[in-house]
Amino acid sequence: MYSHTLFSVRRSFAIVLSVCAVSYANDGWGQIDHQVTPDTSGIWNPDIYRSLLVAMTVGQIGLALWEGGEARIGNTAWRGIDSEIIAAVTAQGLKYATTRVRPSNTSDPGLWFQGGSNQSFPSGEAAEAASIVTPYILEYAGEHPSVYALTLIPLYVGVGRVKAGAHWQTDVIGGWVVGGLAGWYAHDRESPLLLQVMPDGIFVGLKKSF
Repeated sequence: MYSHTLFSVRRSFAIVLSVCAVSYANDGWGQIDHQVTPDTSGIWNPDIYRSLLVAMTVGQIGLALWEGGEARIGNTAWRGIDSEIIAAVTAQGLKYATTRVRPSNTSDPGLWFQGGSNQSFPSGEAAEAASIVTPYILEYAGEHPSVYALTLIPLYVGVGRVKAGAHWQTDVIGGWVVGGLAGWYAHDRESPLLLQVMPDGIFVGLKKSF
């Protein structure tokens, strides 16, 4: 299990870092990134979308435990948990590797590999949001196109991070890519990673115990 997870993290890491290097060399970032007037009022308050992400995470864990891995929705929830973990590890690794300066600390989007505590790229919240919704979109949108509406969640979170002055636009795009790749990998596996180490009772689901 761990070798497959590590391979997935490394693959996502390599893809995003390669795109980052190519775009940086060609000043691609400068064509997209720009500072905006900070706005954390109303729906753009970071506490709101962070609370949404926490609620989605807790709800997903509860759904996975209740339904188990035999039910389609429960199995998808377990894959969503896998996706979120993979995205979090990958995003944090990229932050340490790229050490990009946040727009709240500079007007220059080209300040990469500055060391220290600079961790602008990618947006962890954007990666988290995309990683949660991607397995559900891949599993259900073909039958129920309305499920594509879930893409509004990572879009909302990403815009919020830019408005907060915490990330450049390409940080958010990078986060979406990380989360999307993690979700695709988790969905495409033969079985969820975490279920392979869980007791049989968890695979059946708590619902069948009541």
